[in-house]
Amino acid sequence: MLDFIVKRVVQVIIVVFLALTAVFFLIRLSGDPTTLFLPPDAPREQIEEYRELLGFNRPLYEQYAEFMLNAIQGDFGESLRSGENALGLVLERMPATFQLALSALTLSLLIAIPLGVLSAYKRNMLFDKASVGITVIGQAIPNFWFGLILIFIFAAQLKLLPSSGGGTMLHMILPVITLALYSISRFVRFTRSAMLDVLSKDYIRTSKAAGSPTSTLIMKYALKNSLIPIITLVALDLGVLLGGAIITEAVFSWPGVGRLLHQSLMNRDFPIVLAGVFIIAIIYAVINFIADILYAYVNPQIRVK
Repeated sequence: MLDFIVKRVVQVIIVVFLALTAVFFLIRLSGDPTTLFLPPDAPREQIEEYRELLGFNRPLYEQYAEFMLNAIQGDFGESLRSGENALGLVLERMPATFQLALSALTLSLLIAIPLGVLSAYKRNMLFDKASVGITVIGQAIPNFWFGLILIFIFAAQLKLLPSSGGGTMLHMILPVITLALYSISRFVRFTRSAMLDVLSKDYIRTSKAAGSPTSTLIMKYALKNSLIPIITLVALDLGVLLGGAIITEAVFSWPGVGRLLHQSLMNRDFPIVLAGVFIIAIIYAVINFIADILYAYVNPQIRVK
């Protein structure tokens, strides 16, 4: 078990390192940020002076080496726009993003697990076919498009809910539904599959032949034994929701890390983008790490892989 944990810790470090490396070079391809902070008619000498001040006149490998050395120490520099600490700005927005992601995850489970169980129980019936069809559509619909449709219907037309901002429960409804759509579809299909696998086991057929009530078979035996893979998927999906919140927050102007990263990308505010990617990569990798450890504890065969 100790060897398994050490391997997973090394994988976490590698994932974070590769994520930072990839984003560092990709955002450098987006252009020189000095052009955004100086007038269009700024003289060449002023541009070069400002690039030197920001350190963008040095070779790319030198910038990368300095960045990685500072990142190891948790130093991502200051925002090019506000001059505030980049990591501090990201951490300040994390509670709002967690609130959105956890709310979406809770909504997904409350809707998806009952639907998945019922779909498995009514296999190949009209309800099951409709459920599978809807989940396929739900996984295919882009989140940003679905969010815009919700805004058009419930904010612009019916005027029942606010279209943007945060601070109240009403502001959460549309972004939470938007973010939860993909997870609901995914959980329904996964729960259905897990339930069908358990319902085909011999002990379920034996219990049914012995006259056990249907509710007992479903809730006490089938669902209980289907929960282990579902719990694993829940842990992994939380990381997916945190990453997917970037687009959703931008659509609804939700005051979280996603909106901050979107604005920073548009403004080429590199320190904030890198700090945000670092935090999200750490959270995603740690969640995966915990899920792997718990799963290996439950299923020892995983440890040898």
